[in-house]
Amino acid sequence: MSDGRRLAPFGRRRLEVTASARIGAYRLLRVADPDGPVPDPGQFCMLAAVERWGGGEDDRPFLPRAFSVLRARDGELAFLLEDVGPGTARLAELRAGDGLWVTGPLGVGWSPPAAGRRPVLCGGGVGIPPLAIWQDALRAAGVAHVALVGFRGAAHAEAATLLDGPRVATDDGSAGHAGPVTDLLAAELEAGAPAVVYACGPPGMLEAVRALCAARETPAQLALESPMACGYGACFGCVVAVRDGGYVRVCVDGPVLDAARLAPGAIGA
Repeated sequence: MSDGRRLAPFGRRRLEVTASARIGAYRLLRVADPDGPVPDPGQFCMLAAVERWGGGEDDRPFLPRAFSVLRARDGELAFLLEDVGPGTARLAELRAGDGLWVTGPLGVGWSPPAAGRRPVLCGGGVGIPPLAIWQDALRAAGVAHVALVGFRGAAHAEAATLLDGPRVATDDGSAGHAGPVTDLLAAELEAGAPAVVYACGPPGMLEAVRALCAARETPAQLALESPMACGYGACFGCVVAVRDGGYVRVCVDGPVLDAARLAPGAIGA
């Protein structure tokens, strides 16, 4: 469990998809990477299909898409994706044996909890992957923790099985608690010992987590989701405002950032 950045090989690697499976409303993609660096929990990779990665033969290719690593085991990487546009639709079509360009792991991952604080993991939707790999690391280190996950409905909530023993919330009440996952988080922070929150999810959820933790003076680390063009910090397309009036780049200064460092309302702005 490192709070530093693991340097990825320069450039992209051509890897092979080993499996593709539907998990409720999402797709789980597994990729063979026996010689690549092991990612730190919370890091991400840039993915692009080797074939048919673009609008057509005469069109420009799509930009690669950023995905947090869900798991890294036995020389294999796992990613969770949702078909929400042309790029993710193409990735969702990949099957075992297909080629995938992978750049990474990139960025800064989670930092270990301070002494005396218990980790509370809080995820929303397709934002759960960095929490799954973090949970693996916490369990391996013997660190007790709580996992809370929220989804739109029961079909999306099937992805909760990718974590160990999480408490589930759904917006429509079709599985678990009826309401946002921040309801579960508020109750957990009120009931338990001093905590540190690790969260990833859509911008609205992360802003609610930031505000909730700030009001309770609870430290929090947020893995931000942002469209990225390069992953190396060159394009400045994924900046987010911080309290000192400046900006940080999600791809190289994050994606995991200290919640107290962020300007209120900056997430998703």
